Amino acid sequence: MTESQSRPNPILRRLPLIVIVLAAIAGFWMFRDTLTFDTLRENRAALLAFRDANYLLCVLGFIAAYAAIVAFSLPGGTIATLTGGFLFGQFPQGFPVLPGVIYNVTGATLGAIALFLAARWGLGDALSRRMEASDGLVKRIKDGIDENQWSMLFLIRLLPAVPFFVANLVPALVGVPLFRYAISTFFGIMPGALVFTSVGAGLSQVFDRGETPDLGIIFEPQILLPILGLCVLAALPIILKAVRGKKGV
Repeated sequence: MTESQSRPNPILRRLPLIVIVLAAIAGFWMFRDTLTFDTLRENRAALLAFRDANYLLCVLGFIAAYAAIVAFSLPGGTIATLTGGFLFGQFPQGFPVLPGVIYNVTGATLGAIALFLAARWGLGDALSRRMEASDGLVKRIKDGIDENQWSMLFLIRLLPAVPFFVANLVPALVGVPLFRYAISTFFGIMPGALVFTSVGAGLSQVFDRGETPDLGIIFEPQILLPILGLCVLAALPIILKAVRGKKGV
């Protein structure tokens, strides 16, 4: 078998990524007016009734739907997180918020893994090899990520300013191992998921008052400062390495 025969067809390699891109474009036009807060408000009674009658099926369906939203980069990620808090934030009794957080984080992580694998399969390996073989700034950036993978992965998950879509794709394009990506995603998005799940858990009262939830709560000092503290903790190995490097010069 020749080398050209052993290589996968480039189109086949990029097919999962192409499907995701096309689905993202189609999903934006189809669901941009559907996956909204108003839709959740209008269907809350039906959703709660279905949850009470089919709890396990509702959990599995919710996780699958959340994973699809993330994998295909569909609009409505925030609404999905709020829905997880609304449906599962106070159920079963005695475990407030926790079930919703776990279901939200699980769905988001599964979707992120699917997008990661599609990008890695279609572009990541070839791009990573090119970056490894390059010189100058590009090579230094890749080396910096390689040397501090755990810290960088947690940082891009914890920082509210980093778009979730970007945090899903960049690690795939620089050769991050799947295990590290999955673990850092699951635990890195948990603080933000906890905040929005808690907001979702109180949506019944918000609905009854005819109001909309305050999604800017994550930027409130009592919420933002602990998250920034976690960012500093994640960046600590990078800072210490830089300080030691300067002392060694």
